[in-house]
Formats: sequence, C-alpha cells, structure tokens
Amino acid sequence: MREAADGGAPGGDPADSGMPESNAAGADRERPGPAGLPGPAGLPSGCAVSPYRDYFLMLLDRIPIPIAVCRADGEVLIANPAMAAQWGAVPGQLRGRNLLDRFRPRDPAQIARIMDALRLGRRSRYPVRVDWRTAPGEAERTGELTIDPVGDPSASPPALLALLREDTPAAPAAPPGPPAASPVEARILALAAGGATTAAIGGALGLTVDGVNYHLTRLSRRWRVQGRTALVAKAYVLGVLAPDRWPPAPALHGDAGARSPGP
Repeated sequence: MREAADGGAPGGDPADSGMPESNAAGADRERPGPAGLPGPAGLPSGCAVSPYRDYFLMLLDRIPIPIAVCRADGEVLIANPAMAAQWGAVPGQLRGRNLLDRFRPRDPAQIARIMDALRLGRRSRYPVRVDWRTAPGEAERTGELTIDPVGDPSASPPALLALLREDTPAAPAAPPGPPAASPVEARILALAAGGATTAAIGGALGLTVDGVNYHLTRLSRRWRVQGRTALVAKAYVLGVLAPDRWPPAPALHGDAGARSPGP
C-alpha cells in the first residue's frame, strides 16, 4: 500500500531498483505522483523530482483551504499550512500522522465503505462529515472532509487528496430592539384610534393635554410620521395595536406593543 501511494510502482530507492542513480531519478520524473504531477509526492527533501512538484507545493501553500495528500489508510504525505493549522502544527509535523487521529467521522462505518470502494478501483469523490478540535479544551468544530482518489490510475489503492471545509457557524440572533411604544403610548394610540380627543385621552389616562401631546410628539419623531392619522396607521403596521379588536386596544403580546424595527 505504501509503495502504491508513493508513486504507483515499487522501488523509490535507486539501490532497490537495480538502476544507476541517474536513471532512477529520471524514472521518478516520468511517473506521476499522488497529486497527478510528475514526481512521487511526499518524498523527503533531497529526492530528485520534477520542478513541477515544487510548483505544486508552492501553490498548495498559498491555498487557504485545508488540504492534505495522504495514503489510502489516511497517513499524511503532504499538508498545506491551512491543514496544519487545524492540528495546531506546521506542515512538516503532519507527515506520518493519520487524518483520523484528528477528524472524527460522524459515521465511522463510512470509512470502511470507502476503503472497500477504493480496493474495487472506484474513483469517486467521497464527502465525509467530521468533527474535530484544533486544541484540547477548544470548542468542537464541524465540517466536511472531501476525499478524492488521485495519482496513477493503476495504483491500488490510490493516494487520496483530502480537502476540509468547516461549517459556517450560524450568526447569533440579534437582540430584540426597544419596544415600538411604551405602555402609556400604546394606550394613547388606542384611544386616538377610537376617535377620542386629546382632552378625553388625558382624562382617561390621568394626563394633562400637554402630557398627551408630549407623547404624541415623541412618537412622531421616533416613527418619522406626521399627524394623528399617520401615527395610528403606523401603530397597526408595527403591531402596537391589535388589528382585530374594537374599540381599539394595545396588542395582546405585551403592554409595550411590538418591538421596534429600528430607526
């Protein structure tokens, strides 16, 4: 399995291949690695590989999505900095680690099914729901690890390209705004909607005429409307007044009326 993942053909060491070192290096340049690029991806530094592999690694480092190339059993060959950050490490420290050490599949049986499919030569994309923590004590994260077989089609099992996408956390609910109208204002509006005069409203609520006008003026400025008719109409739109009651009355969901939609 290790030989297949390293390049689809046995023998990464020139001494094992029976060829001179220069010929063995040339063979490494010709056969594709797990990432589909020339050269066996994941070999330690110092091995003879094509410059294209260096370009691939440079590109991998710049991609913000967590990515790793691993063997079919999950052993990491290459990881970019974004993937290493999920482990609280640097890329070189992930080589030889196993993805399953960090990412816990929601359905553990799915991993066995994927392994069976790979042994049968099926080259599909496999999304795996996973949970993980970047460090002990931190909040658990959730996301999807997408597994793609890559490299030499003849390799069995193939190497795997793993891309991690973290779920976007739901935005916290906005706190409720201030009430659209105070209890006193809601009662003033209910009486005004029924046709009561300013003096009658004041007498019913124990307010002076100036007190009633003060509340109506504040509502006009807050709701940006002018005139008693417009105030009553806006009160119904905002849910301050119950739409199905006569004589008019404040809405049943609270003496303060509905919550304000903002300025």
